[in-house]
Amino acid sequence: MPANQAAPRPAASLDLALIGNCTVSALIERRGSIVWCCMPRFDSTPVFDALLHSRDGLPLDGALTVELEGLARTEQSYDPGTAIVRTRLWDDRGQGIELTDFAPRFIHRDRVFRPAQLVRRVHLLAGHPRVRITVRPHGDWGTTSPTLTRGSHHLRFVMPDLTLRLNTSVPLTYLLEGTWFSPTRSMSLLLGPDETLVGSIDNTAREFEEQTALYWRHWSRRLAVPLEWQDAVIRAAITLKLCQFEDTGAIVAAMTTSIPEAANSGRNWDYRYCWLRDAFFVVRALNSLAEVGTMEAYLSWLYNVVRGAENGHVQPLYGIGLEKSLPESVVARAAGYRGMGPVRVGNQAQEHFQHDVYGSVVLGAAQAFHDHRLFRRGDAADFTALEVMGEQAWALHDRPDAGIWELRTRARVHTSSALMCWAACDRLARIAVVLGLPERAALWQQRAAVIRTAIVERAWNEERQAYVESLGGRDLDASVLLMGEVGFLPRHDARFASTVAALEASLCDGPFMRRYEAEDDFGRPEVAFNVCSFWRVDALARIGRHEEARAAFEALLGRRNHVGLLGEDLDPVTGELWGNFPQTYSMVGIINGAVRLSAPWDSAV
Repeated sequence: MPANQAAPRPAASLDLALIGNCTVSALIERRGSIVWCCMPRFDSTPVFDALLHSRDGLPLDGALTVELEGLARTEQSYDPGTAIVRTRLWDDRGQGIELTDFAPRFIHRDRVFRPAQLVRRVHLLAGHPRVRITVRPHGDWGTTSPTLTRGSHHLRFVMPDLTLRLNTSVPLTYLLEGTWFSPTRSMSLLLGPDETLVGSIDNTAREFEEQTALYWRHWSRRLAVPLEWQDAVIRAAITLKLCQFEDTGAIVAAMTTSIPEAANSGRNWDYRYCWLRDAFFVVRALNSLAEVGTMEAYLSWLYNVVRGAENGHVQPLYGIGLEKSLPESVVARAAGYRGMGPVRVGNQAQEHFQHDVYGSVVLGAAQAFHDHRLFRRGDAADFTALEVMGEQAWALHDRPDAGIWELRTRARVHTSSALMCWAACDRLARIAVVLGLPERAALWQQRAAVIRTAIVERAWNEERQAYVESLGGRDLDASVLLMGEVGFLPRHDARFASTVAALEASLCDGPFMRRYEAEDDFGRPEVAFNVCSFWRVDALARIGRHEEARAAFEALLGRRNHVGLLGEDLDPVTGELWGNFPQTYSMVGIINGAVRLSAPWDSAV
């Protein structure tokens, strides 16, 4: 390819790798371009946003890119047990380079060092390839071009709300002018706060990589993984950890906004916030691997939510800094993923009444009252705070709400909401027993029993031979499978088995399950919702259909992208991933499925 000819734009897809350090994160496509990154927080305006300006392919603007002239093939993978990504680019003459990408995270002076910084190292693999390196951050969704200032070995990108400094050993002239050149040595790029770098650029990048690799390998080594599917579980666990904003402890549902749930569906939402429901499932999955540090950090954030609740009311989601107001708006100047807008910032679900949230709060905190390993176990004051959530659950268990799927124009007494209200009361009773409070235990047991009776009697539909999506309703909904996961029904319950069969007949395309059968604001769901498919795997195992559960689980694992990640949704026909990415719900499903289905360790050692 001539040096003055632009390479064809690669098409946008969710073949993306995630790097991060629990302060910032970034998404890297197969050719090595960093196409999404928000700084200085997960929910900030993106500094790299090419992913949502990709109507005609992924642009250079809004990306950090290393192009290889004559590109013939690519390879991309994680270093095992780490959050470090390697991308190898090979040209048509066998010449190649390797990109190493990560966000620094390691212990320094007895603290976790996790700056709002990305590091890229560029190494020669073979021959004398020609490359073009560009760094083009955006301000305000591409409407603001940064003001550039230049030093000897750094560039400053001055934007309205943020100034970034790029310390680099790449020749600045080539970088600024987008010149094709043949590197003669390894090069480094460190992009982050506008601070002077102490020490050599290349040595700092190398030391940061070594320390970051060591940190993650120690972290993943401590996981109590199942015997089978270990690599998938470790990748899922690291991904979930990266979704925690450690400064506050909040856990975001995904790193992106406005990736459509299906092509041209308009189902485009901003998931860069902490849903209490999703966070509970993340905490529970990591707890099952003996990784309780994420829970401890999350609980510090969660109790701030609980103790700051007015009249006991809790929103379904909050900002990662405890923000209550997350007004939803459309970014008209961004065409969206593959041009499939709208691009939304904020989420109207903050205004919803979703009564399952009270169960999510109590369930998320419950282990802290039972686990003797924790630095800070739950105490009587915490129980008092959680009882306020229980009172809300008790008062609202039979009231209409927006439900787990956040329906915007329809309210019903959703079975899943009543179920989680039951779980709140049930777990409060168990906590009261641990704390030696028999009167409180009896109260919460009695309330749980009342809610249980209501669900068993009113959520069962004789015609459908299934538990249905709302009390007194008839429509089928995959969320009723949570009856098994939260311990509402005994193993091998006949009605639960019948419900599974009914859901399979109505909602499944092979191993892939849609959320519900009724139309919503956008029509009928077109694609499988990945966590529902994993809920089915769990349900199959619970009712004794173990071989079918394993086959379905393997099929789902086979639909992960090339580095083992999943989005929210999946097209059962094409196998293409859709929805915000990576989706914590989906990664939770990988861990839960492996833990439930794996052969025990003593069968192999």
